Amino acid sequence: MNLLSSAAIFFVIWWVVLFAVLPFGVRSQHEMNDVTLGTEHGAPHEPYMLRKILATTLVSAVIFGGFYLYFGLYGKTLEDLLP
Repeated sequence: MNLLSSAAIFFVIWWVVLFAVLPFGVRSQHEMNDVTLGTEHGAPHEPYMLRKILATTLVSAVIFGGFYLYFGLYGKTLEDLLP
């Protein structure tokens, strides 16, 4: 597994994990009774994007580590996953 394909795989894993992490802990402006004029009532009050990006990177690194260990170091293939 070369560096370019590893980076591409990590990039895809990172985006999938980001979309899974985004809804965690979100409170709408309506729920917080703090609606900013001109915005949607369902918009996030505090999105905490830095926390979510850090959590996404950490989880993605763990998933990619397992992926790299299985496919890169052990040399397994997708056919080896089937019983």
